[in-house]
Amino acid sequence: MSTKRVNFRLPEELVDHADIAAAVTHKNRTELLIEALRRYLEEIEAEESFREAVVELYLDDEIDFDKLSEVIGRQDAEAVRASKQVLDRGEELADKLADL
Repeated sequence: MSTKRVNFRLPEELVDHADIAAAVTHKNRTELLIEALRRYLEEIEAEESFREAVVELYLDDEIDFDKLSEVIGRQDAEAVRASKQVLDRGEELADKLADL
């Protein structure tokens, strides 16, 4: 898995707690934050409202198919892509009919 350097600010209290947890668990801050973020994402990605919002991002062309698949799963993403193609064709047809 490739990595990417990300810089962000945290409240000092969180950093202090993270340092304590890192010392106790024999991990570094990065490992601790990765683990916490993974757990959070697993939790939120299981929520239906989140999954629906991700589908909306895809339908609005704000994320690509691969990102959609990563979040909602390949099979569900394929169904969404097929529906989007039908909707896009319907809009094209409606535009052509409006021009007549």
